[in-house]
Amino acid sequence: MSTTAPFGTWPSPITPGTITTRTVRLSQVRVDGGDTYWVEQRASQAGRQVLLRRDAAGQTGEVLPLTPSDELVDARTRVHEYGGRAYAVDSGVIVVSHAGDGRLYRYEVAHRMRGLVPLTIYGDVRHGDLEIDTARGLVYAVREDHRGEGEPVSSLVAIPLDGSAARDDAPVRTIVSGTDFVSSPTLSPDGEHLAWITWDHPSMPWDNASLHVGDLNPDGTIGEQTVVDGGQGHSVAEPRWTEECDLIHVSNETGFWNLYRTEGFPARGTNRAGWTEHLRTRALHPADATFTYPSWQLGPHHFDVLDNEHLIASWARNGVWHLGTVRLSNGELEEWNVGWQPIGNVAAASGRVVMLAGNELELPSIIEVRAGRVEVLRGSGEFEPEAIGVSFPDPVSWETTDGETAHGFFYPPASAACTGPDGELPPLIVNVHGGPTSLSLPGYNLSTQYWTSRGFAVLDVNYRGSFGYGTRYRRLLNGHWGVSDPDDVVTGAQSLIDAGKVDPGRVAVRGASAGGFTVLRALERSDVFSAATSSYGVTDLAQMARTTHKFESRYIETLVGADGVDDPLMAERSPINAISDIHAPLLLLQGSEDPIVPADQATELYEAVRAQGLPVALEVFHGEGHGFRIAANIRRALESELSFYRQVWGLEADEEGYELTVENLAR
Repeated sequence: MSTTAPFGTWPSPITPGTITTRTVRLSQVRVDGGDTYWVEQRASQAGRQVLLRRDAAGQTGEVLPLTPSDELVDARTRVHEYGGRAYAVDSGVIVVSHAGDGRLYRYEVAHRMRGLVPLTIYGDVRHGDLEIDTARGLVYAVREDHRGEGEPVSSLVAIPLDGSAARDDAPVRTIVSGTDFVSSPTLSPDGEHLAWITWDHPSMPWDNASLHVGDLNPDGTIGEQTVVDGGQGHSVAEPRWTEECDLIHVSNETGFWNLYRTEGFPARGTNRAGWTEHLRTRALHPADATFTYPSWQLGPHHFDVLDNEHLIASWARNGVWHLGTVRLSNGELEEWNVGWQPIGNVAAASGRVVMLAGNELELPSIIEVRAGRVEVLRGSGEFEPEAIGVSFPDPVSWETTDGETAHGFFYPPASAACTGPDGELPPLIVNVHGGPTSLSLPGYNLSTQYWTSRGFAVLDVNYRGSFGYGTRYRRLLNGHWGVSDPDDVVTGAQSLIDAGKVDPGRVAVRGASAGGFTVLRALERSDVFSAATSSYGVTDLAQMARTTHKFESRYIETLVGADGVDDPLMAERSPINAISDIHAPLLLLQGSEDPIVPADQATELYEAVRAQGLPVALEVFHGEGHGFRIAANIRRALESELSFYRQVWGLEADEEGYELTVENLAR
């Protein structure tokens, strides 16, 4: 029997500890024959990323031993700061990037006593997006070299697997250089060709990138090469070879990220002269659908070769992701209804499909689909959602002030134990994802259910600029960052108020990174919000453009539509210059070691808001970068935010937890 209690005060079994100690973050799913590999980020181990293996017999365990310096391996790379693909595996040979010392190591599953063998030098060089070439005894890697002055140098290198470059960098061969960025080295099954992607400032990889393919010489250097697709205003992603050595990739030339197939590569032992002139590239399955994710991190893997006739692929329509096969001969698509939505890598081997997936009643999990049956190989936590009440996502769209349509997912309050009083409407928390070229996915997410289980409603906004709705929708943000996105957030909240679904007097907005910037801009432009939380949000655009890392150093100018960092638009759109327009109580959460949004941006904003006499609180978490990885800090951030809303809105609850100090808040 349920208890009647005010919205926002309900007791919930989802505690900050549930999120930090009872769950892990899963990523980087790969397969190697009958083995499945993935990475788990564990907040309980200060955010260490652990490489795990499930063998063909169903045994699961941490696969890597201690480093020669007796350190636990942290399978992580800092290439582009956002990292991504930090390991590769081929026939039981693993190459991994260890965040502790920045080196690459080789490990052989069948020869465990040999331990980890270092492959690269100590020093300020980073490696990621690894591809193993066992025939040549090499691993191809994206190298980001920070040893010189100015911007780090990006290149594609071939590193010996025998460890000969561990003390002397000379054996490492640079095989692709002269471009601002390079990614996605992909070796053909016959070992004759390598594909890769390049792009240059001011583009991001989803704006204007080119797909290259070249002959591989015996020493791993590139011979004859050509550009297969991309450039000239459109982009490419995810090169992958079929068993017959045709090249599959994704391109957004038509306005949606669709699959393409390139044929005509010469077979091993045939005459290779002039092969670049005989390539034929065609669309495999034209559709208003998106077959990849934005490449914020290295190594996206959202389709794979299932057999010699089919791909297994994931795709999005209107922000919802699907799974199915695509026939290589004619592009015929057949959806698989397996009860799970792909939310990350999709990989295949030996007739089985493994992917990171989620649904409305399960935490994100690694699942295997074989012969139509689904098996959960690894869940991200031990939790039974149905026992506590589940808030299901409702896809919603609304009109913006300039006549466009924005999208999102609405989650009403839900509890197995409590209901709200008759006639009372719930408070609303509007969530703004980062990026801004990213997206919010529907499904069971503890970070959302943490709020809905306490009696808050949540609107997860996929504002203009979000992925998954076509290139036009994404590009609507270019030149309008700080204008269109806050408008979508404000009009989304107002649409729910007008529909009578939420309390108009208790509406908060929250976001992190670029989402934090949108939060601050929304406070300036509307009085619909009575509370706001910005986590490591951008406050000074020009300062960020001058100090941020190479990968997105020109991105801000594109988003704002500015002609350089000194363009007056940068100052005009910067929240630090509009303190007088911020009217609602504000919580700022920030990492002390953030290389993307320096901590002094949050500190300066806090001091300025406090000086104006506005309610404000600041929590700086020492040792954290861009995003919180340490369990104690994640718990403190969640407790602070909950305390903040309850204090601002006068919600009395019996729940114990940290009580935040809010400056200038009348008691």
